[in-house]
Amino acid sequence: MTVPFVHLRVHSEYSLADGTVRVGDLVNAARRFNMPAVAVTDLANLFAAVKLYRVAVRAGIKPLFGCDVWIHNPEPGKQPFRMLLLCQNQAGFHELNRLLTRAYTEGQVSTRPCMHMQWFEGQCSGLIALSGATEGEIGQWLLAGNADRARQLAGHCGKLFKDRFYIELQRSSHPNQEAYIHEAVDLAQTLDLPVVATHPVQFLTAEDFEAHEVRVCIQEGRTLNDSRRPRLFTEQQFFRSADEMAKLFADIPAALANSVAIAQRCNLSFDLGKHYLPDFPVPAGQTVDELLREKAHVGLKALELKLDLESLLDTYRQRLEMEIETINAMGFAGYFLIVADFIRWAKENDIPVGPGRGSGAGSLVAYALSITEIDPIEHGLLFERFLNPERVSLPDFDIDFCIEGRDRVIEYVSKRFGQDQVAQIITHGSMAARAVVRDVGRVLDHPYGFVDKLAKTIPFEIGMTLEKALEQEELLKQRYDQETEVKELLDVAMSLEGTPRNAGKHAGGVVIAPTALTDYTPLYGEQGATQLVTQLDMKDLEDVGLVKFDFLGLRTLTIIDKAVKIINTKCAQEGKATIRIDQIPTDDEATYALLRSCRTVALFQLESQGMRDVLRRLAPDSFDDIVASVALFRPGPLQSGMVDDFINRKHGRAKVAYPHPDLEPILKPTYGVILYQEQVMQIAQVLANYSLGAADLLRRAMGKKKPEEMAKQRSVFVEGATARGVNERQATHIFDLMEKFAGYGFNKSHSVAYALIAYQTAWLKTHYPASFMAAALSADMDHTDKVVRLTAECRDLHIEILPPDINRCEYAFMPLGEDRILYGLGAIKGIGLSAIEACLEARNRDGSFKDMFDLAQRVEPGRVNRRVFEAMIQAGALDSLGAHRASLSATLSNALSLAGQTSRDRDSGQGDIFGLQDTDIADRSYIDAPEWSEQRRLEGERATLGLFLTGHPIAQHEAELGRIVDSKISELNPTENRNLTIAGLVVALRTMNTRRGDKMAFMTLDDRSGRLEIAVFADAYKSCRELLRKDVLLIVEGQVTVDEYTDGFKMSASRIYDLDQARGSLAKRLVIKVDRSHASNGFLSSLEAILKPHINPGSCPVYLHYENVEATAVVALGPEWQVLPCTDILEGLSHLAGQDQVEVFYQ
Repeated sequence: MTVPFVHLRVHSEYSLADGTVRVGDLVNAARRFNMPAVAVTDLANLFAAVKLYRVAVRAGIKPLFGCDVWIHNPEPGKQPFRMLLLCQNQAGFHELNRLLTRAYTEGQVSTRPCMHMQWFEGQCSGLIALSGATEGEIGQWLLAGNADRARQLAGHCGKLFKDRFYIELQRSSHPNQEAYIHEAVDLAQTLDLPVVATHPVQFLTAEDFEAHEVRVCIQEGRTLNDSRRPRLFTEQQFFRSADEMAKLFADIPAALANSVAIAQRCNLSFDLGKHYLPDFPVPAGQTVDELLREKAHVGLKALELKLDLESLLDTYRQRLEMEIETINAMGFAGYFLIVADFIRWAKENDIPVGPGRGSGAGSLVAYALSITEIDPIEHGLLFERFLNPERVSLPDFDIDFCIEGRDRVIEYVSKRFGQDQVAQIITHGSMAARAVVRDVGRVLDHPYGFVDKLAKTIPFEIGMTLEKALEQEELLKQRYDQETEVKELLDVAMSLEGTPRNAGKHAGGVVIAPTALTDYTPLYGEQGATQLVTQLDMKDLEDVGLVKFDFLGLRTLTIIDKAVKIINTKCAQEGKATIRIDQIPTDDEATYALLRSCRTVALFQLESQGMRDVLRRLAPDSFDDIVASVALFRPGPLQSGMVDDFINRKHGRAKVAYPHPDLEPILKPTYGVILYQEQVMQIAQVLANYSLGAADLLRRAMGKKKPEEMAKQRSVFVEGATARGVNERQATHIFDLMEKFAGYGFNKSHSVAYALIAYQTAWLKTHYPASFMAAALSADMDHTDKVVRLTAECRDLHIEILPPDINRCEYAFMPLGEDRILYGLGAIKGIGLSAIEACLEARNRDGSFKDMFDLAQRVEPGRVNRRVFEAMIQAGALDSLGAHRASLSATLSNALSLAGQTSRDRDSGQGDIFGLQDTDIADRSYIDAPEWSEQRRLEGERATLGLFLTGHPIAQHEAELGRIVDSKISELNPTENRNLTIAGLVVALRTMNTRRGDKMAFMTLDDRSGRLEIAVFADAYKSCRELLRKDVLLIVEGQVTVDEYTDGFKMSASRIYDLDQARGSLAKRLVIKVDRSHASNGFLSSLEAILKPHINPGSCPVYLHYENVEATAVVALGPEWQVLPCTDILEGLSHLAGQDQVEVFYQ
């Protein structure tokens, strides 16, 4: 007969440092072993609590909740102790939540959140405590031979937890366990304390041990074979059956029985599916429903005056009333008022807020409350797409805030509703297919090239798994079957795939609870964190009834705000009317001309190469076209041919047809194409008599593609349509169309909102290009690659980027008119905010700096040190102080020394009483030094600005390179199965060894328009290793692909040339332009002398292009004069015939 046993100590996959047991697998194992209950006791967290509850209850297994916690060790430098806490009931859950939160806020030691024993006083009435076996404090004292101290502590715990404290026993093949058990059982008998057997489960089966060790190494950043890493776990820590546990503890049967007794004592359950909305404060005598109605009508009245709605007033009022009734009936009035409240505060405090996002833009109430800035009636948006009265679910406004002000809004909400009731939401990064292969490969100590190549064979698709990849990719399956190392790596990777890798902060999720958050969830934060997050993730929080609010940071709003402030400051100075971005016309032809020209760098949602291609073909001329572009530029429409069909219909190349005449008003804006989800809903309403709520359910069903549900909906649709006079065949055909396009359909509310932001950026770039680009540069000044791209775009717009200037610049980039931009001091590397503020304070207080001596004396030396001065000199920020950069650099020590002496004299009371220092000319003279070469000057700019500003080493070759390359880096458009050629300066280079010991390299090329990382694998490396050096110009041929990690591109090189090699291999002809002035005085003999050393029959033919006022002639020199067109010959010919008179052609 099986002796009953329940596992009380299990680290699931949510013990991020050392657990691999998946919650679903754990419950299945408990059921397979006929265990009535099972616990998840992750290390210092309750991440998995609700997940366990859902799965276990569904499987008929009793879930037990608790934590393996750290207990503070008062001895300095010593490891903390361990204790196991289990929730006996709801009170225990609340107590554990509070204790865990306190551990993260007050108890962190070396990144471990520790509890203190005194915290349990009055805070453990619903908790059962297990002593922690050998890792608990009692166990440690017993093993140290101090039985008295152990007895004293055990007695204290017995009194503290009363009858809920157990001496924990383990047999998991760890050292000293038997010695501990002998002492612990005696101690328990002496103090009349119960004992309980646990097994420290870290992985599910014995075969999972290696994968578990790999998981531990991933977190520790070690390799599996590292002899120095501590081996903390044994192969025995798998999920044992009750029979196996009975054999282990046959000598202590009470310890097994107590595991079941504890499980019977624990009776915590969650009441899932309810909603607990926070309260919104209302005036006395008024309900929250009444307040919503009042504010909505006041808002609509303001809109009537603003938008001249008189002709449609009844439509707006009826829609508003319908929405209010629905919102109040569903109990969400407080939610709307809370969102309106923090948006109002943000706007009043000069924090830009987006016009809307997601389906919330379909609500007229939201528009009236200024939650959104989108008129849903004007744009045909549906309230039921946001809040469906026929499917009760929480509303979900996604609000975009300026990236710089978002945290201030969250802080306001925290103060407004209580800091113990507001927190951001946790999110877990999981080990996705490619990432887990890279992680496991590193731990198994495989070379980077081997792992990288393997990872790249896995398709980059949403939802891709290693199992799917092995089915789809023949090469991957072949390697898996034939290469032992590949099989070993992928097997371990598959066992870890999908497990949580780390805990982070949700991009925008904030939860507001009606009472203290610890009534629902503990809080979590890394050591030193200023803000805590919930331990339950977004899905689990919603299940326990809390409402999520999305506070999203959008950099584009920051850019728009900065640009408008720059523009309005200038307008005010010039006495002109200022602009309001929310009042600009959306029918500006100049803006659409910009979009048709595809000058979309820095434009929201429109700047990718793929989107530029859509815009080029679409040729937008209305706001609806931009809305459509946002919806069309997604994988589904692009791959299905939907984009081509839409564009052809717009331009009359394909017929615009409607499936039924009644659908023309719905589909006319999209040329008969079902593009938006709202159109699916409207078709169902108009043609089949669906309510919009029921139509939303239809839309959702089509999106999920469940056969049973679709069959049911098809029947309802066809029946409704035939009742409206549509024949059955046509109704079925229209339903099929809806079903097909529903998979591609996009949320129109979201498209309209984001199209509006995109249009605003385009309008600003069209009418105030320098102001807009300055704002964009300021927003991305910390990202060198983006600054390179933006400065290249400024050049194309004929906007000059001026070097930083200490006497004119501010922290941010600033326009001078609309054709020049001053570099921002904040973009200089090596200069902190404090140093910049010190310089600006001194300049604002006493005027411009006369020279470097004046600057050094007027700023605080503690804030502006030598390193800051050196960076400013190299960046060109001190060029206006009367000397070139070499002289400034040579003089710096004297300037700092004089400033230091002046400061010391001032501090000692020996100031310059008679004003003599200004006349001490010798001390204030610049040292005469040779001016830096262009190369040295540019190197200094790159070191401090991250890019070449006043020139570029590639500049002198740009015209020629334009005839070699397929594309600038900024205009790359990858084509499958086709190599592309690019060129640029090597600005970064790193080499490494492959698994076979061969060399490979990664380099970054800069061609002024942008930067690109290029992988040079072993075969290519062998043929070009002599060329791979920083600061050389290279031409690279290879395959360009999308880099999913950066959302940019990357390249794998197949051939690499320097410029002379490219000329020798690729040049088709060398043309020398000769005019009458050069054709005499020994021209031919000089030409012969230059060509002869480089003659190489069979290479590049030479042509003379002769011009005078009467005639033009092209003369081909014979094959015996074919040459290798290297730098030497080109320089000689340029000297002979004149600059710009010699060209190499490659086609």
